[in-house]
Amino acid sequence: MIRTELATLGEFGLIERINQQFTPVLPQTIKGIGDDAAVIDTATDEYLLVSTDMLVEGVHFDLSYVPLKHLGYKAIAVNVSDIAAMNGIPRQVTVSIGLSNRFSVEAIDELYAGIQAACEAYKVDLVGGDTTSSRSGLLISVTAVGVVDKTKISYRNGAKPNDIICITGDLGAAYMGLQLLEREKREFLENPEMQPQLEDKSYLVGRQLKPEARTDIVYELLEAGVVPTSMIDISDGLASEILHLCNQSGTGAQVFEENVPIADDTFLTADEFKISPLTIALNGGEDYELLFTIKQSDYEKIKNSPHISFAGFMTNDPKNVELVTKGGSRFPIKAQGWQHLTNQQS
Repeated sequence: MIRTELATLGEFGLIERINQQFTPVLPQTIKGIGDDAAVIDTATDEYLLVSTDMLVEGVHFDLSYVPLKHLGYKAIAVNVSDIAAMNGIPRQVTVSIGLSNRFSVEAIDELYAGIQAACEAYKVDLVGGDTTSSRSGLLISVTAVGVVDKTKISYRNGAKPNDIICITGDLGAAYMGLQLLEREKREFLENPEMQPQLEDKSYLVGRQLKPEARTDIVYELLEAGVVPTSMIDISDGLASEILHLCNQSGTGAQVFEENVPIADDTFLTADEFKISPLTIALNGGEDYELLFTIKQSDYEKIKNSPHISFAGFMTNDPKNVELVTKGGSRFPIKAQGWQHLTNQQS
């Protein structure tokens, strides 16, 4: 029997391969695999949204520098982010964990204290889950359930040429936070007497350890009367996400370098590590900001938002998804995801 290595497919290829094997047959299943959340009809004026994410020790987090309370918070936030990426409001979560006997009761209490803090922050209820033993460290699987008005749902496939590309917050900070933590870990292993040098890096480290889902933007858009034509959360880097929107919408895109939001702290630390800040924004991932498109006519309604950057526009040529540099040069945007930045990419 022929053996095909997973690396030949990559994350997105594997998801597509699985998707091709399943065709929804129930009329209530409006959207299955292929968006940020599944969409289920409830015979009301709202759709039910369901999303699941898994965090695996040694792949998505390193407990040598990730506090359990922060991890619990993050586990909820990254799932709530998927609900927000459908322009929805989170309502309930379930949490399942696999753990070995190296964890004490007090350690699990700390993990769930973070989960509780996130549930309070996002106004969601923990309504169930499962616990099991593990021989390979800690595993956390969270399912988030939310709702969205049927007239306001945003999929990945609704963008049209000339729609404006919008990005919330700033990009690349979480990846730089990861680099800082990894550096401190290496230095500690070489010299256990060394004190961490992170006093002025709290923003970047915080973006990695305790990201926030942008549910605030969902409410902001609702208040402004704007329904994004397409939407996705930025978990794998801007490049992967803009390609998702273009591929599913049948459009191209032009993203302007000077309009990609990058925080000053990210610029300075990237320079310290001799990494391009733009490369980090495109490929770093784990920012959990929102990438969405709007009609030109909706621009006036949100143009003054301090939380949104207008990074470019969609085009009618699906073959050209381009980055336009400050000098006017154009380069094709290519996805990297966990095929490139394997450590802690989800």
